[in-house]
Amino acid sequence: MSNIDPVNAPAGSLSGHVALVTGGSRGIGKAIAQKLVGLGAAIAVCGRDHKALDGSAAELRSYSAQVLALLSDVTKAHEVSALVQTVEEKLGPISILINNAGIGNPGFGPIQGKSESDWDQVLDTNLKGVFLVSQAVAPMMIQRRRGDIINISSLAGKNTFAGGALYCASKWGLQGLTGCMAEDLRGFGIRVSAICPGSVHTDFSGLGPKDRSKVLRPEDVAHAVVMLVSQGSQSFISEVHLRPLAKP
Repeated sequence: MSNIDPVNAPAGSLSGHVALVTGGSRGIGKAIAQKLVGLGAAIAVCGRDHKALDGSAAELRSYSAQVLALLSDVTKAHEVSALVQTVEEKLGPISILINNAGIGNPGFGPIQGKSESDWDQVLDTNLKGVFLVSQAVAPMMIQRRRGDIINISSLAGKNTFAGGALYCASKWGLQGLTGCMAEDLRGFGIRVSAICPGSVHTDFSGLGPKDRSKVLRPEDVAHAVVMLVSQGSQSFISEVHLRPLAKP
């Protein structure tokens, strides 16, 4: 990849790249997809909400015709395999993978009130899903000896808090998975990075009444993604911590 200024990246600077953004129908995933398609990448987004996915795709197609929106559950291996195969058949080999799909609830609340089903939902989506999609995409990246895999983690993967046991477990696990993937794949010219935002103003966060000036926006995370995919080919930023400038 060329060394592009991430602040003033010119339109078309990601031309020729194919990006897959999981959880791309809303919030952070949607903002990332909009940023990447605006820079010329062909974009595939996936999600489980048909209506939200259609809405996201319609907005993305106002930037480019090279947009694919697919229903897919990243916790199911057969759906992930079909997803990746379809993207590569219709758009080409995936060179940028954004593992963004994730859930908060039912991951919040005291551990003594959580069920096995709660655990499975959170860990399967936030951790197993990243494993399955990355494993499906990696072979083609290895073959081409290039690629960026960016896992959207959280500062909850670095810190603990009361009522966060399941969510923190998923994100701490994601930190470990990301680091090991990076070591496994860097020899093939593939960069694996984690972005760890603090609170972001989305439907996911439930931060409606809070002062929006004191939390991050989805576009802030998208900006960090552009920084990672536009770094020079010889460099490797392994982890980005994002915090709002104003303390809450």
